[in-house]
Amino acid sequence: MNNYWKQFKSGTDIRGVAVDGVEGQKVNLTDENITAITEGFVRWLCDKTGKSSDKLQISVGRDSRISGEHIMGVVEKVFVAHGITVLECGLASTPSMFMTTIDLHCDGAVQITASHHPFYRNGLKFFTENGGLESEDITALLENAENQNFSTCFAQGNIIKTDYMSQYCEHLRNMICKEVNSEDYNKPLQNFKIVVDAGNGAGGFYANNVLAPLGADITGSQFLDPDGMFPNHIPNPEDETAMHSICQAVLENHADLGVIFDTDVDRGGAVDSNGQEINRNRLVALASAIALENNPNGTIVTDSTTSSGLKTFIESDLHGKHHRFKRGYKNVINEAIRLNKMGIDCPLAIETSGHAAMRENYFLDDGAYLCTKIIIKMAQLRKVGKNISDFTATLKEPVESREIRFKITDSDFKATGNRIITELESYAKTQSTWTLADDSREGVRVSFDKDNGDGWFLLRLSVHDPIMPLNIESDSYGGTDIILNQLMAFLKTTKGLEL
Repeated sequence: MNNYWKQFKSGTDIRGVAVDGVEGQKVNLTDENITAITEGFVRWLCDKTGKSSDKLQISVGRDSRISGEHIMGVVEKVFVAHGITVLECGLASTPSMFMTTIDLHCDGAVQITASHHPFYRNGLKFFTENGGLESEDITALLENAENQNFSTCFAQGNIIKTDYMSQYCEHLRNMICKEVNSEDYNKPLQNFKIVVDAGNGAGGFYANNVLAPLGADITGSQFLDPDGMFPNHIPNPEDETAMHSICQAVLENHADLGVIFDTDVDRGGAVDSNGQEINRNRLVALASAIALENNPNGTIVTDSTTSSGLKTFIESDLHGKHHRFKRGYKNVINEAIRLNKMGIDCPLAIETSGHAAMRENYFLDDGAYLCTKIIIKMAQLRKVGKNISDFTATLKEPVESREIRFKITDSDFKATGNRIITELESYAKTQSTWTLADDSREGVRVSFDKDNGDGWFLLRLSVHDPIMPLNIESDSYGGTDIILNQLMAFLKTTKGLEL
């Protein structure tokens, strides 16, 4: 695959620039390229299913981006030209589009989204009943696009307007009713005030169609209306401005809980009644506590940047096992699936970014499903006089944390990054005060005692970009600087990084 087509690959997604007029951002998701990529997917899906295209049924949805409706039209035009039955789902969450392959028996699904990226970008995410496509699948369909290796079946398909989101919302409501099992069975959230922040993405449905019908007071919920320019804040639970906004909304409205989603709702975060973020390590801790209730001694797979305090919480407080793996939500999910196939009880795969995938839900990273599980637990805890914060009260969080992203200056950035990691690992073994982690599956993770920084660092190579991210945490004030200074002594001796 040449570099022109490689530019569209973003891990397991297709991404590009879809809106003209932004300086330095030339549109590459043109109608011609979208058509070729869609044709490439049709060929890939025909090969995968063994069906001719006129026997396929594919669902199509989109988030709130301003280019979404147009791209949907281009995609559907290709499908119809190949005789495919198209279920047009309109504004939808990414997880719901996967669920159409289960509930509506679609052979494939396409979601038009670029997650939390700026308004001028967009992309395509593909699913089969086995989940999202893998990296090699994306490569294969892009190679089809490059080589014009397309399906030869040309028939007239049709488009069926489909309101699948109503069915998806009903499933979440039924979950809450069943698991809370309140006296008023159909109003289990009566006397709860829950604030939802959808960031003008696709997640407004959660307040209006999941919580409110169950009796929840959603007063104070904000940015529920879809607006692809995202005028209030970036729809991203990792964004500082976004999290500050939902925290303030919870406090101002005296809410019991706040929930926040990214643009396409595959990630979520929460805020407790004190305005305290339930995000990153605390979100992982809460999800782990929920997952391990019915899976004692189970294994939780997380990404590599989780804290030492989280490991202690999972293994000592919850009596589970913590399995760190490579960054990238798909990496974490695939590792959890692999462990289960080996006979290891693994109910949850979760990244600190908010991607959480439960085995009970097809290992689908679904922000709405995660928040639903949190709300169920909140309601259950109230019955015994507790609140959601009590569930993770023993989690020890770092005093300081820091992330630095070093740019790799060499053109072959993967070779340079891997060389630096190898050199750092050798260097670490010569340092008497450095302790190499025995469970690191990505980069180099080193721990330090109280006299030498009281924490840890992880230096790794970015999956897609010429970047080496460095994460540092310390349990003492000033500790991150102490750790950084020790690492810099090594980094100054290596080549290929912009320090």
